[in-house]
Amino acid sequence: MNSTPAYYGFWQRLGRLLLKLGSWLVLLFLILPILVIVPLSFNSEPFFSFTEGMLTLQPEAYSLRWYQEVFTDPRWILAIKNSFIIGIFATLLSTVLGTCAAVGLAREEMPLRRFITALLLSPMIVPLIITAAGMFFFYSDFGLAGTYPGVIIAHAALGTPFVIITVTATLVGFDYSLVRAALNLGATPLRAFFDVIMPLIRPGVISGALFAFITSFDEVVVILFMAGPQQRTIPRQMFSGLREQINPSILAVATLLILTSIALLVTLELLRRRAERLRLAPAE
Repeated sequence: MNSTPAYYGFWQRLGRLLLKLGSWLVLLFLILPILVIVPLSFNSEPFFSFTEGMLTLQPEAYSLRWYQEVFTDPRWILAIKNSFIIGIFATLLSTVLGTCAAVGLAREEMPLRRFITALLLSPMIVPLIITAAGMFFFYSDFGLAGTYPGVIIAHAALGTPFVIITVTATLVGFDYSLVRAALNLGATPLRAFFDVIMPLIRPGVISGALFAFITSFDEVVVILFMAGPQQRTIPRQMFSGLREQINPSILAVATLLILTSIALLVTLELLRRRAERLRLAPAE
């Protein structure tokens, strides 16, 4: 009789151990192909491979020459500048549009709410190649193809659904009586939004903006259709480099992108925890 709890306890500990082991194996399976890029980016040789010196950890096998080339090559400098310019403006546009749409769609009295939500989220569902082709033909009629405004608007259309999702999730359980109280006290609808709604949904807005920026920063398919020679972004330059001239400078850029993604993901996790604390604060 006394051995039964110990028997079940043994299998519970074994199950937890196997679960942790399986989780780490899945993580390694997903991460290792990405992490192998990092040491290759420090290769002193002009090709993609682990040299004998790298395998034996010889210092002369490693070099920063490819990182230096990234920040001295005019093509890479233009691509980096374009990625940040297009990404920042597309993020601002998609954040404004997505936040306004989410606030409106969060209200129960909104007519055709589900249909409009599905329509606004369609860029996440429709294959990107179809979306890019449609954008090219549509924007060409307005002379926007091959221009900075055209690329920014196209990227904003791709980032807006992420803002809608994150802001809508933040608005779940929002007490609209606070807004009605502000209006009864003489606040204008605009002031009620910025003084009452915005402080409570700010973590969701910032999270959505970061997702929109990542979407724009990493996007290549729409750029292939919409961008001209002067609107080349980092992914577009990487794509061209793989086709025209393969060298480890592409791996150096990929390593920098990995570090940028990690920083943004850490920021998103911190914002998620802050939003969780804000939701639990009224209950406490």
